[in-house]
Amino acid sequence: MTSLIHPSSTISNSVKLEDNIKIGPYCNIEGEISIGEGTIIKSHVSITGNTTIGKNNIFYPFSNIGCDPQDLKFSGEDSFLEIGNSNTFRENVTISKGTKDGGMVTTIKDNNLFMTGVHIAHDCKINNNNIFVNQVTLGGHVNILDNVVIGGLSAVIQFVTIGSYSMIGGMSGIDKNVLPFSLAIGNRAKLRGLNLVGIRRNNFNKEEIKKINSLHEDFINKNINFSNNNKVEKIFQEYKSILNEKLGHIQK
Repeated sequence: MTSLIHPSSTISNSVKLEDNIKIGPYCNIEGEISIGEGTIIKSHVSITGNTTIGKNNIFYPFSNIGCDPQDLKFSGEDSFLEIGNSNTFRENVTISKGTKDGGMVTTIKDNNLFMTGVHIAHDCKINNNNIFVNQVTLGGHVNILDNVVIGGLSAVIQFVTIGSYSMIGGMSGIDKNVLPFSLAIGNRAKLRGLNLVGIRRNNFNKEEIKKINSLHEDFINKNINFSNNNKVEKIFQEYKSILNEKLGHIQK
């Protein structure tokens, strides 16, 4: 099936479109861009820069994808945005491409939902199956791993990593790394325990939950001497063992 493109949309000659793409009215697609089959771009969407988009993504009106970073150090370098498959970008989502200080690329993998007004800044790395509720803001260089939910109006400061299967409560400010499986909330968010709802929804068994809870309690109750690097490394290796088995791919 050939693509359907509304005549009011502007598409530069350098854009590569696969089959079965729908582009609605008043879109601007300009740059070294490739868009995978089955993708829907509804209307009034801007896609620019060096942007690669996979299959079956949906872009809602007034999204701005691949825009220049909001970084005073950005000097027009030829950086990139890479988007995987089956992501949904609701109205007014903005995603910046990378910078020379962050590896030159912003990366979004598969099956993520970006609700209205979400902002993903330069050089962020977003894995799979995450949900960003309305008006979530990620500063530059943020890493979001897998199966994370971030509540509405929350902000994540630069260079923070949020571990898999975590949930961030609405209106939270995240200025530190968040452990996997955590529930965190607050103006300067603190750990409130396990994200038990998310863990159970993802079919962890009782033994796995018991092991996760035991690891978590060491951190929450401050039973860990952080000067003991061997102890800390052992705990994180246990976290990674659980995650890699469940996710089916290796997390660093």
